[in-house]
Amino acid sequence: MTAPADRPAPPRQPAPAPPATDTPGPLVRELRAVHALVLRDLLRMFAQPAQTTLMLVQPLLFLLLLGGGLAALVPATAVGSDYRAYLFPGVLVMTVQTPAVTVGMRMITDRESGYLRETLMAPVRRSTLLYGSCLGGTTEATVQGAVLLATAGIVGLPYEPVLLLSLLATMALTSFVLTILAAALAIGIRTVESFHILLSLALMPLLFLSGAFFPLTALPGWLAQLAAANPLAYAVDVLRRSIAHHVPGSTAATGVLWDDWQPPAALEIVVLVLLGAGVLLWAARRFGRLE
Repeated sequence: MTAPADRPAPPRQPAPAPPATDTPGPLVRELRAVHALVLRDLLRMFAQPAQTTLMLVQPLLFLLLLGGGLAALVPATAVGSDYRAYLFPGVLVMTVQTPAVTVGMRMITDRESGYLRETLMAPVRRSTLLYGSCLGGTTEATVQGAVLLATAGIVGLPYEPVLLLSLLATMALTSFVLTILAAALAIGIRTVESFHILLSLALMPLLFLSGAFFPLTALPGWLAQLAAANPLAYAVDVLRRSIAHHVPGSTAATGVLWDDWQPPAALEIVVLVLLGAGVLLWAARRFGRLE
């Protein structure tokens, strides 16, 4: 009996192709880069609780010591309310000022350490990296401002949701403008020492010419004109008007004047938005040429 012939081997099936991986589009890559930079700043803030606490000590001391000491000396008729409530908007601006300008110093130290050069090699636009750094500084400053905002009851302010949200939104806008200004300055500065000197020369005059500690109407004419060019003066004025609008019996002292005319709060907000957007576009153009 003959053995059956060998059956032909079945044709070999081709190996299944590996599952295709979705390559993120350009917009997704840009958003991921922004998210990573914002997350980096937030993680640094929460990883350094002592430094974050120290940043809150100075404005809180101003509120308790300066406000408490002068409240009995400055009549309510001079500032439109209790002096501590008058001082509170300036203290909020002081709170967001320090972490906002820290973005500029961080940019310089990243350049010195070589981290910035490595970041610039990422497959995203350079302007996106600048936007992410500014957004991270804005978020960090706003979070710290929100912590101090929780002490509003010390100066007799009510915890009304509308009032707190309006103050928080104004602080976020102020943080945005300060962060962009600091980043724009840091692009053209090579050393942290030079940046520190520039900040020491600029920040204190800007704060005193903002109406944070006394009404701008008490300034001489030429200083009042400088105050009209100070972005912090618009921020303090918007904060103070929000408080006066929600606290019965208080009035906002006269803030910025344009040739004896006080612009409305909505126009002051527009000025801050346009200033921040303009400086951001100018800084992004300079950052794109950074080597």
